[in-house]
Amino acid sequence: MTSAGARLRAKETRKRTLDRVISKSGVGSRTEARQWIGAGRVAVNGKVVQSPDAWVDPEHDRITLDGRPLGARDKIYLLMYKPRGYLTTYKDPAGRPTVYDLLANAGAHRKNAKHDWVFPVGRLDQDTTGLLILTNDTDFGESITNPASKVPKTYLVKASTLLNDDQLERLRRGIELSDGMTRPAIVARVRDSARYTFFEITITEGRNRQVRRMVEALGAKVLKLVRTKIGPIEIGTLEIGKVRPLTKQEVSRLLA
Repeated sequence: MTSAGARLRAKETRKRTLDRVISKSGVGSRTEARQWIGAGRVAVNGKVVQSPDAWVDPEHDRITLDGRPLGARDKIYLLMYKPRGYLTTYKDPAGRPTVYDLLANAGAHRKNAKHDWVFPVGRLDQDTTGLLILTNDTDFGESITNPASKVPKTYLVKASTLLNDDQLERLRRGIELSDGMTRPAIVARVRDSARYTFFEITITEGRNRQVRRMVEALGAKVLKLVRTKIGPIEIGTLEIGKVRPLTKQEVSRLLA
């Protein structure tokens, strides 16, 4: 392939639909982006574009919303202690509560009355509690969730049965799941009660329901799951249901 052909291929690979580029920039959801585009509020290289499916090159095309370039917004980094029963989606058709309800109630991260769009970095299922990071910085979010980054996440688990040392060792070595072998985990028994084992596990992957599936592979169920740590960031004194900004030092430590 000629150098000109290679450049053309690279350019085509970078292209994304306009609504996707806007939503990934951190200014709003994909649904909101499509509404803004249809209303004529978005321009590409100075020309109004009203098709959300238009292909653009986010690295070289100049995209503006209401005349303001994408990416010009202040970066927001939040830490939430997610309660049980809340979804990490923006809206739920069934009307169940989401983490955005907690953000709306907190409101402390807003510099003005206008809502700044943030998205969850990874997800916690409805029944899982614990630390959740939200941001409008897509590069930061990608660096945390990318499997190559191997950012550790630590969970406290209550298993439905008593687990022996051999079962915990299987978690340490890696468990064969339907989507392949898991990476080795750091596992420590916390305590046993008459019927249950409580243990701590640290993984460096982000597969769907991974910890629950690993425990199920041992013949048990997860009765309670709390994410207590993401990288070097711990729950500390953060109360359940509360939100606080990450400090600059914490953001730097996560990126490191």
